[in-house]
Amino acid sequence: THSLNSQFPKIDYKTPIMKLFPLALITALFASFATVNGKEDESNAVVDTDPHITTWANKRYAIHGQCDLVMLHDADFAEGLGLDIHIRTKIAGVWSYIKSVSIRIGNDVLEIEGSPNPRDEDAHFWFNSEYQDDLHYMAGFPVEWDKPTAYTQRYTIDMDSKYPGKDITIDVLNEFIRFKLNGDETVFGNTVGLLGDYKTGKTLARDGVTELNDIGDFSDEWQVLPGEPRLFHQLFAYPQFPHKCIRQEYRHEDSKNAWSEPGVAVEEAETSCSSVLDDATLIKECISYVMAGRDLDVVADFLLAKDYHPELLL
Repeated sequence: THSLNSQFPKIDYKTPIMKLFPLALITALFASFATVNGKEDESNAVVDTDPHITTWANKRYAIHGQCDLVMLHDADFAEGLGLDIHIRTKIAGVWSYIKSVSIRIGNDVLEIEGSPNPRDEDAHFWFNSEYQDDLHYMAGFPVEWDKPTAYTQRYTIDMDSKYPGKDITIDVLNEFIRFKLNGDETVFGNTVGLLGDYKTGKTLARDGVTELNDIGDFSDEWQVLPGEPRLFHQLFAYPQFPHKCIRQEYRHEDSKNAWSEPGVAVEEAETSCSSVLDDATLIKECISYVMAGRDLDVVADFLLAKDYHPELLL
């Protein structure tokens, strides 16, 4: 495990234009919420890749579209430091993904972005708007960086000094981002946003009263507004309010065309994922990762990102 510091050279970096990687959309839950049974830790909320969201109340849904969104807001976090987590989603062909995630604690902001180059082992982050700036702490909380595998990176914001055993982890696999909030009511009990209301489990509007059960309406409600903090180093990416989020309708024929791109065959991806996983939803997500990375080797990275043990590959 490493602290992020001057080991990363100060270089000009421009993200290459996103190539249209083939990605299965068969896990999309565009029209309705679905409950995931058997969640291991009820205090965890998870946001996955393209993006699939597991709320505090264990509801699972997907947002397909493009805009800046408020995943979580708590003005009173850590006795008034405050916590905001925003994601910037982007449409790429027939699917969408989390292009970057920004986390604010107190006066510090950490923005993390992936890379479309599967062999890119560099860390692409901005700390207080400075690319690859020295990063050891966020508002007093230690930040660590690790590479579990050649293709993955993990950032950990360790909140143990204030909340024993609790943390925020951000995993990066190629251009895909996944983050998990490990904490209980003492940490996240006052949070609102697209992860839902912690105490009630409801998907509430900004007024704290109206419950929104339509995913499109719920995501539109939590689009970043002008009065909220601008957490991304590139301040404005289309659309910004009052322009509404671009919604993306899933079309089955498009997904079949996407699968036909050169790379790993769907059957190969399915065989590899099914050999180490027995949960149908995870198998589908695993296939998405493999098809996006065009490499069967990323199955191991997917397992690590999902907290599976690598011995499952044996």
